[in-house]
Amino acid sequence: MDKEKTTSQEESEERASEEPIKETRKERRKKVVKPKGKKLTTFSKKEKKKPKTLLGKIWYFIWEDNSVWSWLANIVIAFVLIKFVVYPVLGGMFGTGLPIVAVVSGSMEHKLSTHYDPSLGKIMLYETICGKFPTDYKGGFDEYWRVCGAWYEEKNITKSMFRDFPMHNGFNKGDIIILFGAKPENIAVGDIIVFQSGRQYPIIHRVVEKRNTGSQYVFQTKGDHNPDSVKDIRNNIPVLDEFNISERYVIGKAVFKIPLLGWLKIWFVDLMKLTGIYYLFV
Repeated sequence: MDKEKTTSQEESEERASEEPIKETRKERRKKVVKPKGKKLTTFSKKEKKKPKTLLGKIWYFIWEDNSVWSWLANIVIAFVLIKFVVYPVLGGMFGTGLPIVAVVSGSMEHKLSTHYDPSLGKIMLYETICGKFPTDYKGGFDEYWRVCGAWYEEKNITKSMFRDFPMHNGFNKGDIIILFGAKPENIAVGDIIVFQSGRQYPIIHRVVEKRNTGSQYVFQTKGDHNPDSVKDIRNNIPVLDEFNISERYVIGKAVFKIPLLGWLKIWFVDLMKLTGIYYLFV
């Protein structure tokens, strides 16, 4: 009997010792939950401390601050870098003081332009090219020559000659034109040049005549879209005389174009004018 009691006591003790072990394992299973799939790690984003030094504050204001004043400062910096660093470097490489120009008018376009002419008490809409009003203009070089070619033929410029000219299909407002410096003797009829005049912006038109006066070269230019060379006289002062462009006013010769990219410059300059910053540098 005593042996049976001791045996049963031992068994009950073993069960009692196993029960808390089982409970402990269950508790551990409840506490430890294995994540399914990949482990996700969370990072707490630390806020950048504002610098205390003057240079640090300037750097933070330009690159980290999101205020309106910081944006305006970035615009001014970009303008200064382009005007006084990028342009001079490219100018030295290309041999001209104005290596890149954005086309700001439609005077070299080969497409119809819209004009509003207030007459008869109402506004009339006209689509023109070379001073003419073609109703069936479809575009393209052949169509351009059909409408505008007579003017050039009077200058002894034939259709085949014009087809071999640089950018014989013209270019549009908003295009970027890359210029190289060129000696006057190396500028030929058909080349597109940029020259300075009495107007605010340089003019970019095609050479249609070249003369050697003995002391210098003189050029006549014309915009492909225009009906004739322009002679603009105000108060008896010639603001623009395309019939007599002296070689000393030639800035450079157009070599190739980048379509549409000039709109970025046009919009940028308009923004600078709107804020008044533009007038600080002109």
